[in-house]
Amino acid sequence: MKITKVDIYMLDAGAQRASRRPICCRVHTDEGIYGDGECGIAFDYAAPAGVGMLQDLSRLVIGMDPMRVEAIWEKLFKVSFWGQGGGPVVFGAISALDIALMDIKGKALNVPIYELLGGKFRDEIRCYASQLQFGWNDRIGPWGKKEDYAAISRYAMEDGYDAIKIDFTMYDREGRDIPNACCEGILTSDFYKMVEERIVAIRESCGDVDIIMENHGRTDTTSAIKLGELCDKYHFYALEEPATALSPNFQKQIRQRVKTPLAAGERLYTRWQFLNYFRDDSIQLAQPDACNCGGITETKKICDMAYAFDVKAQVHCAGGPISTAAALQLSAAITNFGIYEHHFRSTQPAITCLGKYDYQPKGGKYRIPDLPGLGQELSDFAIKTALVHVTVTEP
Repeated sequence: MKITKVDIYMLDAGAQRASRRPICCRVHTDEGIYGDGECGIAFDYAAPAGVGMLQDLSRLVIGMDPMRVEAIWEKLFKVSFWGQGGGPVVFGAISALDIALMDIKGKALNVPIYELLGGKFRDEIRCYASQLQFGWNDRIGPWGKKEDYAAISRYAMEDGYDAIKIDFTMYDREGRDIPNACCEGILTSDFYKMVEERIVAIRESCGDVDIIMENHGRTDTTSAIKLGELCDKYHFYALEEPATALSPNFQKQIRQRVKTPLAAGERLYTRWQFLNYFRDDSIQLAQPDACNCGGITETKKICDMAYAFDVKAQVHCAGGPISTAAALQLSAAITNFGIYEHHFRSTQPAITCLGKYDYQPKGGKYRIPDLPGLGQELSDFAIKTALVHVTVTEP
């Protein structure tokens, strides 16, 4: 079997187009089997770079045997030159191709990808409702009042979830954007009070629901430690991305002062970048994104390495339907699974229509697809309405 061409798409997420432009590829073979992959830099401002990098890296795989996944990964990592420098653009493209190759391999062998990763470890996976500050299902934010945070949290629980994630620092009491600078350094008393009153409202309304505080790297060591006090006081499940991922030492300092487990990893790439965090005990819930850390092949290695450091793993998932499918296959197979992120965006029709199947949790839990390969592929609608379509056929 040989790779004959790669189609690259920037998908149209309709109502979410301003913040979501999923970048996907379809790798074709001379035996008619194809596989789909996703480059995990669809949101905000990197999507066009993902298209360009996929064009360049696709040239390296034309004519190769798609079943030789490890050999192709190593070629992309080293021959690209930039692979050994890291970063979301190059590893997003590597990830998309790797996921597509694993999809092909599963289809060729007529097994789900989890069988290629050691087999299914669990039949269903516990999910948390993620990014409730944006909304949930048909209730669209942003939120400002503490009562709104309690109401949307209760709404997610009524949908079957016993765990939620919220960024409490994103919007003020009127639902307006809070500048990043207000989240850094010494927090004002009013800012601290705003976050705490939202937490108290949720606890009073929702009881012992597991809560993850999402900071999106908007806080620094000083402010994260202060907010970490609230996480400790109100018994949070985890504190996510409390500081920039550019310096492992920052998170190490926070870990020394905050008892709540720290979660991070969506902006770390390959096993090498995760290693220092594991050595420092500064991540307790590793969150590699299969669509930007190196693909399914690399994510499995990261999760296995996390296991050796007594760290739980949650495959980060905030992209399109291919991203969801890759995360589900991995979550089925990894030994040290912690919890699964079901993102608000993944509940929205503008995203779900981009996949052939609409996989949604039931009662806060996912069942693992049993179709060969990913168990998902781009919908005809996604391909027909793509904002950009490029085909690579030659090395």
